[in-house]
Amino acid sequence: VSRQLKEEIRRGFARLEDPLAGLLAMLESSSDWKGKGHSLGYCITTELQLWIKEHPAVPQSGTKLKKLQARVLRMLSQCPANLLDPLISIYQLHTADRNCLLEHVSHLYLQGNYKEAAIVSIKLKLQPDQDVEKMCTPLLLQDKANLVEDYVAEYPELQRKLLQTLDTWCDPSFNFRDITRPYQGLSKYKPEKFNRRVLSKLIFRLLERFNVDPVLCPNVINQRHLRTLNYLFYKRFVEKTMTEENWADHIQSTVGENRWLQGQLMQALLRHCGARGAARWARHCQLPPELLPRALAEELQELHIQDRAEEVTKVDNYEASKKKDYYQLPIPRENIHFVQTWEEMLQCWEKVLQPGQVVGVDMEWKPSFGMVAKPRVALLQLALRAEVFLLDLSRLLEQAEAEGQKEMLPHFIQMLYSDAAITKLGYGMSGDLSSLAATCSALKDMEKQMQGVVDLLAVDKQVDGLSPEHSYKQRGVRQPEKGLSLLVQHVLGKPLDKTEQLSNWEKRPLREEQILYAASDAYCLLEIYERLCKDPESFGLHSDLTESLVGKQSKKHRAKKQLNKQEPPSPSGQECQGPKRDPPHPPAPVSSQEFSVVCDSMLQGLGRYLRCLGVDVRLLDNKDDHRKAAEIAQQEGRVILTSGLPYQTLRSQVGEGRCFSVNCSEKAKEQALQVLEHFNVQVSLGDIFSRCQ
Repeated sequence: VSRQLKEEIRRGFARLEDPLAGLLAMLESSSDWKGKGHSLGYCITTELQLWIKEHPAVPQSGTKLKKLQARVLRMLSQCPANLLDPLISIYQLHTADRNCLLEHVSHLYLQGNYKEAAIVSIKLKLQPDQDVEKMCTPLLLQDKANLVEDYVAEYPELQRKLLQTLDTWCDPSFNFRDITRPYQGLSKYKPEKFNRRVLSKLIFRLLERFNVDPVLCPNVINQRHLRTLNYLFYKRFVEKTMTEENWADHIQSTVGENRWLQGQLMQALLRHCGARGAARWARHCQLPPELLPRALAEELQELHIQDRAEEVTKVDNYEASKKKDYYQLPIPRENIHFVQTWEEMLQCWEKVLQPGQVVGVDMEWKPSFGMVAKPRVALLQLALRAEVFLLDLSRLLEQAEAEGQKEMLPHFIQMLYSDAAITKLGYGMSGDLSSLAATCSALKDMEKQMQGVVDLLAVDKQVDGLSPEHSYKQRGVRQPEKGLSLLVQHVLGKPLDKTEQLSNWEKRPLREEQILYAASDAYCLLEIYERLCKDPESFGLHSDLTESLVGKQSKKHRAKKQLNKQEPPSPSGQECQGPKRDPPHPPAPVSSQEFSVVCDSMLQGLGRYLRCLGVDVRLLDNKDDHRKAAEIAQQEGRVILTSGLPYQTLRSQVGEGRCFSVNCSEKAKEQALQVLEHFNVQVSLGDIFSRCQ
């Protein structure tokens, strides 16, 4: 608003005998203020709000103010959102008769103006005197879950009532017609957005946002646990990628003393194991005898000790096959140290924090199986050339807090990650660090201070070797390798044994299999790095491995380091974007309007960001196969943007330079800058938002 207009508005207020009544008369006689944006009515209203602060004698009271408040209330339902707060402030609606305000909101509700009724209630803080189910039901039917969240945001009691109501709706026997019947003919009703699946997601979001005890929502918790049970049965009896001990740990922690889940477990055991197997597991999981069918109870009585002998033989055979088929840790068992005390921690500290040290870093946490809680790191593995340290984080943090030294462990971890003279090797480090920050809040900004870090996830996009499908066919019955296991197979010849990956890492003591798995996961990073340093070109990498592994240097450490094959470098970058071929010259400049791409399903955020910059973008849906990107690229001449393993498959189906691998751990803005720089895309001011509706 121009200074001249503001001065004219203020002179007008000064001439009026009653500025508050004058503003209302102006708004009532004009429709200009009803539109979105900063109308003249909006400018005059906000200027009056400021003017009143400078002239405290202006606000009125008593009968005259009540009459003005009644007139304002009639206008609120037509108000754009930006006028609500100024009008409420100017006419002191918070001081108005509460019954009068509630009656006005009730009138809006009865007219079908549910959104407006909720917004006015929030602004005037009327929620404690309203029925939360009644107010929120039509909003949920209209897919206005965000407004529902705002409605209960400041009221813990209403949050609990809402969650209990939503959980009741998620009971399998509940009839949704009982909810929708009173709202026949509701405008903007979206039935496809109102079902148990959507409500379940909303409940978990609210539980997390408002930090409410999940025990308040037994229906959705039971259904989520049931899905976990089904997943565990699939991993154990269909994929066969989970050991019995590991599986039993998760089954028992999932089912607990819940009788309904115990019944579901019994049915699943009968489906997958037969009567004899179900009886054995019923005994192992300590299911109550009264839950068992008669035939199963009889089977349980006939179990003999022979079962145990057969099981031992199976385990022995399984262990022998593991040694033949999987990567084996090359250091003695006594060189794996389980660190639980500060004395042991200081010995670890002394060995790890040495200039020139190369450290393989990995972390383990208990799988959440889709539950609310964020994963908390239970074990931090640090692998050196001759030994591996397994840090029991929860025990060490407890001990440090008890001794009044809770900053010691975060201090050690920060020193390790910020020391450019120590090379830290990881795989998908961004996810590990976010879990570490959830475990210890003192580490939340550590990613900004990292130096000397090499994330081998980048190599997935570059190493020439077997595809997962090829690996699967070669090895027959097993599931295809993926992630770090696939990289270990490419570089070292055998995959990792991932049967302990989904272990309960919080249970103590850890089983021997868990200890060996955790040590192998960190140690294999050292062997991969050493092998790649010795002969990068044989794996399809740049002869200067720093170019392939590090890509861009961190802001604090930009000096380019040359690789000496006898002396591995200590690079300080993070994940890279694909092998660099040192093109003789950059591509010719292209405007964003002429640049067209198809974004793989995991890069929807990047696609939306590029579209805002004027780029012609097509996005794959989550359900689309990655190969659809190649079809679209071939038909429409688009560049493919993808990430991770799909890059290897997709780049072979389009022309050279027509497929680009993006770093998935970075935010959409950083990804977009990489794409624009790589393809020399020029964005003008006119391009920005040019494709947006």
